[in-house]
Amino acid sequence: MVEQISQEGEGSKGQQNHTSIWPDWFPAIAAFRKSDNMKASWQLLNTILPYFGLWYLMVRSIQLDYSYLVTLILALPAAAFLVRIFILFHDCVHGCLFKSRRTNAFVGYLLGVLVFTAFEEWRFIHLRHHGSYANLDSRGFGDVWTMTLTEYQNSPELKKYLYRLYRNPVVLIGLGAFFNFFLHNRIPDLRVKRKERMSVVLTNLLIVAVALVAAEIMGWRVYLLIQVPVLWLAGAAGIWLFYVQHQFEGGYWARRGDWKPLRAAMEGSSFYKLPGILRWFSGNIGYHHIHHLNPLIPNYCLKKCHESVPALQAKTPLTLRASLSCSNLKLWDESLQKMVSFP
Repeated sequence: MVEQISQEGEGSKGQQNHTSIWPDWFPAIAAFRKSDNMKASWQLLNTILPYFGLWYLMVRSIQLDYSYLVTLILALPAAAFLVRIFILFHDCVHGCLFKSRRTNAFVGYLLGVLVFTAFEEWRFIHLRHHGSYANLDSRGFGDVWTMTLTEYQNSPELKKYLYRLYRNPVVLIGLGAFFNFFLHNRIPDLRVKRKERMSVVLTNLLIVAVALVAAEIMGWRVYLLIQVPVLWLAGAAGIWLFYVQHQFEGGYWARRGDWKPLRAAMEGSSFYKLPGILRWFSGNIGYHHIHHLNPLIPNYCLKKCHESVPALQAKTPLTLRASLSCSNLKLWDESLQKMVSFP
């Protein structure tokens, strides 16, 4: 599976290399790796057009001197649509939203401007996340900073304090949304190559160009009063989604020698069972165990895959209410093999 992730686009090579560790039902999910240009185009239309429509309403609400509360109320559904835009961007990163690799890259670059995220750099980091998630010896690629209980207990007091601060939901989700999308994504990761660095530069230039055009049309004040809360709200929701996908009761982490790709996908990734409307806005990303089993399955095929393969339905779902308690989980206890709170 690691080979499959690192050689995105070569499909089942990694799966073939690991045939001995996959169950009999595993090949059945490959049938859902069906990119559909019509479905992808319709998803772009039913997501981007309402998003821009809400932008227009927010601009008019400010220009007509309505209460800023009206603008913020409109920012909530706009942020939900922006989360969905990020999921489409995410599928482009995996090369599965459209059939063509070039189309995925082109659309991915454009959507990256809307979500303030460089396509090539995020692809570099995210694909490595797929190959290293739940591996205690390969942390640091696109994941939430997670320490083991032993590591935490043996850390200096300053590091403990910083870790506790980082894992505070206000910092991780609230401040994290602002930091990640407005600041962190503007600077290339030191581990990326020239192609990814240039992607960050190009995305930054396009963001500035869009901001200048928007400011010329509506003014800087109006633009910032809309862009900042919408991106912050969407970023916070996105970080929460990513958090509960791998930080939940039980879970799975293992050292490199014991790491098993099937267990990492089925036990280390949650099945976040959301209400229909939230599942639509989150692009079915709640079926995260399936996504990690085969990241080439586009978002519009995940639900059907889940309903068609009985073994996938055996996974205990994480409900919206139950997920709220995930914020109390801070450390991986290697002896108990589960996430625990601070001692």
